[in-house]
Amino acid sequence: MIRTKKVGNPRLKAARLGPRDVLHVGSAGLRSRPVRVVLSALGIAIGIATMIAVVGISSSSKAQLMRELDDLGTNMLVAAPGEPLFSGEKVVLPRDAAGRVSRVKGVRDVGATGDLERTVRRSEKIPEDETGGIAVKAATEGLLKVLRGEMGHGTWFNAANSRYPSIVLGHVAADRLGITEPGQQVWVDDRYFTVVGILDPLPLSPDVERSALVGWEAAKSELGFDGRPTSVYERSTDASVHEVRSLLAASIDPENPRNVQVTDPSSALKAKAATEGAFSTLLLGLGGIALLVGGVGVANTMIISVLERRYEIGLRRSMGATKGQIRIQFVTESLMLSGLGGLAGIALGAAATGAYAVSGGLPWVVPLWAVSGGFGATLVIGTVAGLYPAVRAARLSPTLALHAA
Repeated sequence: MIRTKKVGNPRLKAARLGPRDVLHVGSAGLRSRPVRVVLSALGIAIGIATMIAVVGISSSSKAQLMRELDDLGTNMLVAAPGEPLFSGEKVVLPRDAAGRVSRVKGVRDVGATGDLERTVRRSEKIPEDETGGIAVKAATEGLLKVLRGEMGHGTWFNAANSRYPSIVLGHVAADRLGITEPGQQVWVDDRYFTVVGILDPLPLSPDVERSALVGWEAAKSELGFDGRPTSVYERSTDASVHEVRSLLAASIDPENPRNVQVTDPSSALKAKAATEGAFSTLLLGLGGIALLVGGVGVANTMIISVLERRYEIGLRRSMGATKGQIRIQFVTESLMLSGLGGLAGIALGAAATGAYAVSGGLPWVVPLWAVSGGFGATLVIGTVAGLYPAVRAARLSPTLALHAA
């Protein structure tokens, strides 16, 4: 007797999709509708480009400010007359204020300026009230070193020319007077002074930029200067800045330290660098809105794609594709769509930052966290935008989908 082995019907299992298969089926819809893909990815690209450009431009500007601070230093302090205790009272610094500052421990370089009640004009034929906002100041020989300034043209004061009717112009003052090179003359008070130099820009000393500077000794002999400084500039070691600041007022005026006001010119650049991101936050918000709008566009595109591809979905389901595989297909398609938009947005944002940096002479800075965060945001948007269409596609009945097609 021959016995036959009863063979049962084995349970069929759906074939698993490998990564390559997932990418293939996920990109099928993108390859078949390239125009729609470009238009849908455009919203994502605009949002990411805006965010990358905002962060990049802000970072480039901040990097430039930090570079300026490194070049100019944060170890300069300025001492000037403080506010009077009683109205009508005039506060002045002692004539030897610069010498007193130079004796403070930690101070390396000292310079001073003194305001002169004089006007400077291109010639005597110009009315006295047309000053162009240019101040006339006496300046010591050590001022340029303290300010870390550079001469754009000509020379700075020395032991010889500081005693004679010579003048050095800040670059703003030179521009307003129409002086382009040394050797020309300007009218100060009641006589001509010869321009011996023109300064390069001084970001830490805008008042010097707008001034016509006369040598300390010449200001005394030619313009009646009393020798009292209006501002005393000092450079100390980085480690002793705070200690010097606490001693400066008392060193200049031991009896009334309140009569001396000590300021840090670099604090303005520090504050500007710290507030670079304030306006950027608003623009980042606008970029985020554009990104969300782009995500809505991707979701609409995927929903339309599901409606148009019901026959394909029904055919794949009837051939054994599971609901999970259908979901993975459409989520992958959504991710690829938003990912393409994200890559295009990163490229556009980096290009916009580069164009801005080159045009403004700034360093080109695009933070890595902005790039990775922006691309990560596109993937999150793509996943969220593709979930509902993917679930809807997976719920389609194979028979109804084929019948409707």
